[in-house]
Amino acid sequence: MRHLLSCLLLCLLPMIVQAAEAPRPKVGLVLSGGAARGLAHIGVLKALEEQGIQIDAIAGTSMGAVVGGLYASGYKIDELEKLALNIDWQQALSDAPPRADVPFRRKQDDRDFLVKQKLSFRDDGSLGLPLGVIQGQNLALMLESLLAHASDTRDFDKLPIPFRAVATDIASGEKVVFRKGHLPQVIRASMSIPAVFAPVELDGRLLVDGGMTDNIPLDVAREMGVDVAIVVDIGTPLRNSKQLTTVVDVLNQSITLMTRRNSEEQLAALHPDDILIQPSLASFGVTDFGRAEEMIEAGYRATRILDARLAQLKPSQPLDPELSAAREPSERTPIITAIKVENDSKVGDDVIRYYIRQHIGQPLDLGRLQTDMGTLYGLDYFEQVQYRVAHKGTNHTLIITARGKRSGTDYLRLGLNLSDDMRGDSAFNLGASYRVNGINRLGAEWLTRAQIGDRQELYSEFYQPLDVGSRYFIAPYGAFDAQNVEATLDNDPIAQYRVERYGFGLNVGRQIGNSGEVRLGVGEAWGKADVRIGDQDLPSESFNEGFYEVKYSFDSLDNVYFPHEGEDFGLALRQYEPGLGSDNRYRQWEVALDKALSHGPDTFILGGRYGRTLNDANVVTSSFLLGGARQLSGFREDAISGQNISLMRAVYFRRLTPRSYLPLDFPLYAGGSLERGRVWNNDNEFDSGYINAASVFIGFDTPLGPLNFSYGFNDADEQAVYLNLGQTF
Repeated sequence: MRHLLSCLLLCLLPMIVQAAEAPRPKVGLVLSGGAARGLAHIGVLKALEEQGIQIDAIAGTSMGAVVGGLYASGYKIDELEKLALNIDWQQALSDAPPRADVPFRRKQDDRDFLVKQKLSFRDDGSLGLPLGVIQGQNLALMLESLLAHASDTRDFDKLPIPFRAVATDIASGEKVVFRKGHLPQVIRASMSIPAVFAPVELDGRLLVDGGMTDNIPLDVAREMGVDVAIVVDIGTPLRNSKQLTTVVDVLNQSITLMTRRNSEEQLAALHPDDILIQPSLASFGVTDFGRAEEMIEAGYRATRILDARLAQLKPSQPLDPELSAAREPSERTPIITAIKVENDSKVGDDVIRYYIRQHIGQPLDLGRLQTDMGTLYGLDYFEQVQYRVAHKGTNHTLIITARGKRSGTDYLRLGLNLSDDMRGDSAFNLGASYRVNGINRLGAEWLTRAQIGDRQELYSEFYQPLDVGSRYFIAPYGAFDAQNVEATLDNDPIAQYRVERYGFGLNVGRQIGNSGEVRLGVGEAWGKADVRIGDQDLPSESFNEGFYEVKYSFDSLDNVYFPHEGEDFGLALRQYEPGLGSDNRYRQWEVALDKALSHGPDTFILGGRYGRTLNDANVVTSSFLLGGARQLSGFREDAISGQNISLMRAVYFRRLTPRSYLPLDFPLYAGGSLERGRVWNNDNEFDSGYINAASVFIGFDTPLGPLNFSYGFNDADEQAVYLNLGQTF
């Protein structure tokens, strides 16, 4: 009997050894799409790591491709958590760079009361419409910066963890699975929600969100050879009929229907050994990026509940140190050995190269490069400006890719303001500007601005940079304007003149970084002033003006409409000279300042204006204008005039709505102002004395631009209501 048992053991020993040495199952991780809800994937990964689960392959769609791609490229869980909590998602999900990065020339576009949104036109004059509300400029830059260490890994099987991303060909409706390519671009394509993000053009295809065809890419993971799949489903649940109350709800439901259909097909293909994780995310929306910590925790809890099943996938032996080392990302700040420009826009390669401040032979400075990309994009010539690092041995080439705007680079902007003094006297102005960009390779442009209403204006300027960085420029211009100017004697109005002025001039100047500009100019103007209201026996006047001037401007406001920080400063000095054709020799100067200070949702703007006319001059043609919302509130727009003005003001406003992480944020503000000003002349007894004024207002930053409704009053017994679409302060 003992001999028989010994023989039996000898026969079974190879089988026992073989079972002990049987390879562990290959584990694949499948991460679904779901926009902000995809941040729950980080919590899932955190729980899997705590369990000691080794992931052998990752397949992801949309936000699942983002999280999965970062993890596959070597990011640790604590790094992913920090990113999710600290990224400025509102900035990432927009195209506009921070205003501090925008070139000063483009900041000047905001100075009129024109709205921020503009229509673009192609060279043939046709209206150009974009392929998406968001071009993805900032999102692509963010992905490039996060994946700089892996951006040249073309074979995704060579990443620390093999990876696949899924996108959809919007032209054919086919699913596109990426096994190779430029990782940041592939991830960007996978999350291009149709109509929200512009499609990514890659290898002749227009690619959109992979969730349209395969939101839970279980089949993709199977093709990677996995034995067991851990599937994370964070898809958006369908809403019932009572919850569908707006067109946005219906649009979201339509997208959800498409993604849920293909998701259910994939879930039906789960094997008994596969593990399905469905975090409880019913209370989270697809734009709730501000609740990242809660969603990460929801993913973590949903995974830990399955500890018993997951324990079966835990390897019997600790992970090989060499394999652990392979999970470490390669150098994330390579030494840049060369810089190359790929450009199909209207401006030259040397213009683009000028704005790139990366030094050859120095580590890649991602912070500076992000700023440089924002400045380039702010020039308004490009659909996207991106970068990548190409690695070849010890050489690391920084490649800047600038794609010209397919929707056109000529822009039309509109604006409107209204005021009424509640006594039957009102004023309105309707304005428009048209800018032709990229006239030559240095970036020349032709700006024409027109306005009708209480004040009529036509201004046209040709702006020619003299160097590749637009530091120096020359700008000839022609101008016409007509406005009402009130003549006052001994504090009593005696007439209202209609002053028409025609002129031309030439400015030469220099831009000072992104925030400043100085101009030296010479000009000539002529015109007439006719009595519009009042004693018709008063004489009409013709006049001639010839002058030279100096202007300095500085603008560091973070938002021109509702600023929270920064300054806006302007100084203008003008000398009228008979030798240049002027009727009189006199000087004028004006200084204006606004300083924004914020604490949380509360903002104060402190500032004012001061203008002086020195020497004798015609009162009507040399007057400054005051009046309007927060310009001595209570008076209608430009209602009072004088050769000298002073204005001090303090403006307060508070944001009433929470910050949104949608691509478009429409905040509502309420506030008020206190003002004190004076207007006086040199050659008669008119002096208004100091007038105290105040206003209250409600402002709404709409898709077209800021809409501001104000009521103002002052101690001169004047009151008015104002409606502005465009410029606010």
